[in-house]
Amino acid sequence: MRRIVIVLTGFAVVSVAAESRLRGQSATANLSISATVSKNCTISTAPVAFGAYDSVTTNATAPLDGTGTVIVTCTKGAPAKVGLNAGANAQGATRRMAGTAAEHLTYELYKDAAHASVWGNTAADALDVPAAVNQNPQNFTVYGRVLQNQTAAVGAYTDTVVATVNF
Repeated sequence: MRRIVIVLTGFAVVSVAAESRLRGQSATANLSISATVSKNCTISTAPVAFGAYDSVTTNATAPLDGTGTVIVTCTKGAPAKVGLNAGANAQGATRRMAGTAAEHLTYELYKDAAHASVWGNTAADALDVPAAVNQNPQNFTVYGRVLQNQTAAVGAYTDTVVATVNF
């Protein structure tokens, strides 16, 4: 038993001596930490599929409406603008879907369900996206309208519009 007490006492003396050396003099300095969060946005789309255009009866007097979606995800706090160009088959500023040969169907894309505000690709007619409150995707509906009373040949009509997010 006496031997254990002597060994434990020896450990205690060594421990105190080691601690007193570590607690000698000291100095401190501040270590600065920083990072920069850059603005970033991504964009994707879901198509505007109008369905069947009936130039003889239904759409002779009424337009054909359809909707699609633009999905924008931005860094928290980053405002953006989303533009839609005139499309691959446009004639000037008139959007057109191309069918067979030289056949076209004229259509337009809007920012609102009332079809009052054309969705374009300039600062004046692009969609304003408010500063993101988080990094969740934001969905924006694209309201499409094929104009009534167009003479169109039988076939499939398509166009490709480029959606661009500026931030």
